[in-house]
Amino acid sequence: MIIHYISDTEYTVSGLHIENVLARRYCIFDFEATGPNQEEDHITQIGAKIIEPGGVESGRTFTTLVRSPKRIPEAIERLTGVTNHIMETAPTFSEVYREFADFTKGTVLVTQAGYEFDWPLLYLECQRNGLPPFTNPIIDTKALFTYLYPEVRDIVSTNFLIQWFDIDDKDIKRHDALGDSVLIGRIFVKLLEEVRRRQWNEIQFNEPLQVKRMKLTPLL
Repeated sequence: MIIHYISDTEYTVSGLHIENVLARRYCIFDFEATGPNQEEDHITQIGAKIIEPGGVESGRTFTTLVRSPKRIPEAIERLTGVTNHIMETAPTFSEVYREFADFTKGTVLVTQAGYEFDWPLLYLECQRNGLPPFTNPIIDTKALFTYLYPEVRDIVSTNFLIQWFDIDDKDIKRHDALGDSVLIGRIFVKLLEEVRRRQWNEIQFNEPLQVKRMKLTPLL
């Protein structure tokens, strides 16, 4: 899979091929981090949820705090509820790596805006800690939505997808890695329903798929 940033507002992705889409197991995942720059920031929380073949939501979840070598800014503490104080007793990325890798084994990874942040951050955390990188195929719900609905020119944010699919998120704790994973799972199930409706058996990005990048709201 190749991700190419063509501007500050768009990127392309190509080389993704997922066969037997409805027969696969998926691991929805999300990170909280010390900030939005994967080159400089670190994971502080991991959340994940399994979607079984056929788009069936399971009760299998994974969540853990991760002690960062970098302090969490106050604005991020307020946003996520993950504080420097509770980080003092949290495990390091190296300590949670194996359990998270085992949870994702045999799955296709799924995240929202992950091609822009979560996936490169995960790769860098493995590299920083001398650990093998994850080799699972990965689908970004933003890119999959664009693949399904190329005529839509909006930025495919989480809130956009909630409105598009009329998803109930009242029970979800946002900016929490597990809560956001549950929400992304609901979005992904809706996308799988559309794949089923079209009677597609595979997802294939042969030609570069152009996707609008997320816009970050500055934190005070």
